Amino acid sequence: MSGSKPRSMPGSAPDFVPGSVPGSVPGPGACHPYAVIAAQRLLPVLRTPDAEQAVRRTTALLAAGCRAVELTTSTPGWAEAVARTVPLADAHGRPALIGVGTVTGAEQAEAALDAGAGFLVSPHPAPEVRAVARRRHAVFIEGGFTPGEIAAAVRAAGAAKVFPAHVGGPQFIRSLTAVLPSALILPTGGIRPAEVRDWLDAGAGAVGIGSGLPDRPAELAALFADLAVPEPGAESEPEPGRWR
Repeated sequence: MSGSKPRSMPGSAPDFVPGSVPGSVPGPGACHPYAVIAAQRLLPVLRTPDAEQAVRRTTALLAAGCRAVELTTSTPGWAEAVARTVPLADAHGRPALIGVGTVTGAEQAEAALDAGAGFLVSPHPAPEVRAVARRRHAVFIEGGFTPGEIAAAVRAAGAAKVFPAHVGGPQFIRSLTAVLPSALILPTGGIRPAEVRDWLDAGAGAVGIGSGLPDRPAELAALFADLAVPEPGAESEPEPGRWR
């Protein structure tokens, strides 16, 4: 496979180090959400007019081989969409990993987790969400833009969403990963699918995409197949210090 690889064993996603990141601990043979997202390398962020369209688009993404999908609280009825898509599986038979983004307060965080969300994402620092995630042992990717905000998110959970990423560009990500080499950095905002490799080459663990994904099933499947790397197996040796 051509293009950049995550910073781990060549050709595979970086392994999650059990206990190194606050959040839900996967069962035997399961991958941590960070490992799933890093293996997929492109995280769709869905903002739809209603829950029904969110379910349809998520189902299409899963059928195309995408396993991790981020729904958002800006969609009316989003909690219903989460509850309906969590039980689904992708084209390879793997259980769907449905996250919820644009989570900015405790009430949204609680509702997302009650609906079955596998991870939470905020667009900016969100102390209330961080507190809920810690109390409920949930995975939370906190957003930030300044180096201080991003470093604080990484200290809390080993990962950070960089938003709006297009303002700083790939060079900003390269500078961040130089000083945060073990962090999972997820740039989101203003990035097109054709630009994903530039961001991965700059050190991003995965890239969030909110628009521009192909509508045709074959093109959508080809996009994910081209970017994805194998998820780490349960028997693989963890990389010390990864996502601490």
